[in-house]
Amino acid sequence: MLNKEQDIFNVLFEAVSEGVIVVDDQQKIVSINSSIEKMFGYEKDELVHEKLNILIPKNYHAGHGDHFKSFLNKKEKRQMGKGRHLYGARKNGDIFPLEAGLNPFKIYGKTFIMALIIDVSERKKAEEELIHWANIFNESLNEIYIFSSDTYKFINVNLGAQKNIGYDLTELKSLTPLDIKPDYTEAQFRKKVQPLLEKKEDKLIFETVHLRKNGTKYPVEIHLQLSSFKGKEVFVAIILDITERKNYTKKLENTVDQRTIELKKALAKEQELNELKTKFLSLVSHEFKTPLSGILTSTILLGKYKLTEQQEKREKHLETITNKVHYLNNILNDFLSVEKLETGKIKYKYDNFKLSKVVDEVIYNANMLLKVGQKIKYPENIDEISLTQDEKTIELSLSNLVNNAIKYSPENSVIEIGIKQDAFHTTFNIKDNGMGIPEADQKNIFNRYFRAENALLTQGTGIGLNIIKSHLENIGGTITFESKENIGSTFVMKIINEVLL
Repeated sequence: MLNKEQDIFNVLFEAVSEGVIVVDDQQKIVSINSSIEKMFGYEKDELVHEKLNILIPKNYHAGHGDHFKSFLNKKEKRQMGKGRHLYGARKNGDIFPLEAGLNPFKIYGKTFIMALIIDVSERKKAEEELIHWANIFNESLNEIYIFSSDTYKFINVNLGAQKNIGYDLTELKSLTPLDIKPDYTEAQFRKKVQPLLEKKEDKLIFETVHLRKNGTKYPVEIHLQLSSFKGKEVFVAIILDITERKNYTKKLENTVDQRTIELKKALAKEQELNELKTKFLSLVSHEFKTPLSGILTSTILLGKYKLTEQQEKREKHLETITNKVHYLNNILNDFLSVEKLETGKIKYKYDNFKLSKVVDEVIYNANMLLKVGQKIKYPENIDEISLTQDEKTIELSLSNLVNNAIKYSPENSVIEIGIKQDAFHTTFNIKDNGMGIPEADQKNIFNRYFRAENALLTQGTGIGLNIIKSHLENIGGTITFESKENIGSTFVMKIINEVLL
């Protein structure tokens, strides 16, 4: 009887391409076709008469019995594997997904179930890959647009694009790229993509601007290719939001511009320094050559005046030599002061002293420089004025200003020194009736080596006022002036009465 059944089953089973298994109501395998042998890796005699569990993964054994009984009770056909996952177990232990169609039937009064088995491994793999690529499409941080190559209507747009552009997918499917590209007309866009349609280019990369639903714009880089979807040509556009790149580029450009400006300033400063060096060398050469020539001439002439009655001439030349040496000594002191100021080697000594002592010393030395008929009008009633300051700096600054007033004033003129003191400051006014400073030159008067146009023929280094200003600023003082050409100048020094040590 059993042999007859198997013969019938074998004829039927081999006629179908799916795997076929027949089990009885006790889940014992009655027959299989060759497709099952290939699918599960068993020979027929290894499966026939075995329980169906041999083909089911062990972790599904516990629930399988109840499912089987439920199916027998209902006795209806059922497609299994759709809506839930079914798996088979091969002889070698591999687990694979499958679908099973169950068909109950009776023959010779006995109940059997025939299962049509399909190995869906490849389909599942394809589905998983499809899901994987769909996830990549939707989860990409870049914007991805797919649109028709003829109507330009959007077919699909990923979530990243929807989020950035502000439209949902339903809205986008009624739009075209032209609706979000304000910089392009339809004619311009058709011309842009034509190389792809004509297969002259595989890919286009270009930059433009996208317009969001809320009206804001942002710069993008577009990678555009031609592809196919359901048998039709479509465009696939991958969009990079390059706002940060543009901002960085702009910042970089601004930095380059700033560095260029700084470099130009540095080059201008270097050129200025080179000019100052040239001017300095020329100045030193001139300022040293003139007094040295005078000293040399007076020295030669001294040797010729040997008689007693020539004593007056000898004294005149000795006075010339003394004055020239004194002048050279002052120049050297000025140069040394510049070097010390630049290197920060100046050490100020703050002591309390009577101002009258400094003024007397300055006027005494200045009297030896007075031209014919020149007078110095100095302040009275300053015996009670005292300062806690660097005495040498005050004396140097006052002396330089008085000496300048003498040098740049004509014969028979008066130099006035005014001094007043309040609770916090002592103010010095040095006024002359000299040549004055041209208005065009006044902005540069404290620059090192600068000399006013009308003073170029008068001896001088052009560093005295620069030194005074630097010293006064270092001790908390200031210096200002007012001047009119051919009328005179007034320089004002304002000193803090007491330095807090």
